[in-house]
Amino acid sequence: MTRPVRPALLLLAAAAGSFLLSLIQSVPVPVLPQIAQQLGVDATTVGWVTTATLLAASACTPLLGRLGHVLGIKPVFVGTLVLTLIGSVLAATVHDIGWLIAARILQGTSFGLFPLGISLLRHELPANKLTNGMAVVASTLGVGGGVALVAAGLLTQDGADYRRVFWLCVLISALALALSLTLPRRAGAGGKVDLVGAVVLSAGLVSLLLPISQGHTWGWSSPRVLILFAAAAVILTGFLLLERRLAAPLVSVELLRHRPILITNLAAMAVGFAMFALQLATSYFVQSPRAYTGFGFTATVLQTSVVFLLPGAAASIVVGPLAGRLVGKIGPRLVLVLACGIATLATASLAFLHDSKGAVIAAFVVASCAIAMAYASMPALLVLYVDPHDTGIANSVNSIMRTIGGTIGSALVITILAGQTHLVGTVALPTENAYRISYVLGAAVFAVGGALVLLFIRRTHPVAATPAPAAVPAPAVPQPTGA
Repeated sequence: MTRPVRPALLLLAAAAGSFLLSLIQSVPVPVLPQIAQQLGVDATTVGWVTTATLLAASACTPLLGRLGHVLGIKPVFVGTLVLTLIGSVLAATVHDIGWLIAARILQGTSFGLFPLGISLLRHELPANKLTNGMAVVASTLGVGGGVALVAAGLLTQDGADYRRVFWLCVLISALALALSLTLPRRAGAGGKVDLVGAVVLSAGLVSLLLPISQGHTWGWSSPRVLILFAAAAVILTGFLLLERRLAAPLVSVELLRHRPILITNLAAMAVGFAMFALQLATSYFVQSPRAYTGFGFTATVLQTSVVFLLPGAAASIVVGPLAGRLVGKIGPRLVLVLACGIATLATASLAFLHDSKGAVIAAFVVASCAIAMAYASMPALLVLYVDPHDTGIANSVNSIMRTIGGTIGSALVITILAGQTHLVGTVALPTENAYRISYVLGAAVFAVGGALVLLFIRRTHPVAATPAPAAVPAPAVPQPTGA
């Protein structure tokens, strides 16, 4: 007999998975210098602590989505959490950079938890609770990233052992795994998994994301970067041609070409780009030594986390459920447009109004709330246009697009800050104009994302029917040195 669905517990399990993956993506970023120092490696090598997770995520997320459709969501969700827990324990205990990178690869599988969780909600929650449930789960992506940055500052202050941040990952992984065991088990749809397509897609995404994440280190015009970009173009084109010939493709090409899905994915890329650009630029800006630069607040890592970033993370926790209600009233399209508009204004204000702590904190809080709204609206927008059995893979592709956007945003901001500097003694520090450019760029990309949705997705939406939960088999389906 199938265990009755408990909506509150189901929602908590899905939200815990999304929170975990966002935490894993962002938590090592502030402590990369400490990792390098404590393990005795250079900055280029330690950068692979974040790059490895990014590459693993891009390779695993679509495959996990398809496995969820074939085998059922619960076993794939639980199995992914087991791998994540193993990777977290390994990261918290090893004392070698090679093993740490291997651990981060295992942690990268956690990125599949979000699309799996969204698919689970669609198949188990009643229609009147679905929109709000998806909004809560999606908004935890922004919350997890904010909490990660704050926790990293608190746990590693005064040069403490960096492994503390990974013990936090162990704790959250164990809690999420315990919650996942309460999920209802329903049989998958069966069928085959397009393993060849999964390998080809993984190779293409790795070829694309690797030069983006390492371009500022290798040089954007270096042979490695150019060759990898060319390889990505060839491999991803080959992947699309391959998928068009298959009866059961890993990713339906027709699904990707459907205009509302395409625009939502481009919006996800824009939000990911601008969010990571905003977080990275703000983290560096507030730590700028005002006595030497004339701007910034000479904040420590701990002050950056608690004073400047924590308010935004806390506000996002409240905004997620409220955004779900707003989606139910005015629709996900308008919520996404509104979110991008608010984020545009808040990010643009940072380019010019950054002389006081209050102004910076207020703008960051407003932008963080807008990002939570955007995350809350995108799964609901996708659900309007995809069949239930495509929910997981559609959200997998959307997650990948968000990851690609975040990778590009982080890499570009790093390049801008490194390209416009002035010497303070023997130390090169970014200029105030470099931060202005970064903020204006982030605002512009937010605006583009909102404009695409406003102009190219119709006002009225053909709502896809959501079958009765009990009758449906359960389908489902970074961050560089900058989540």
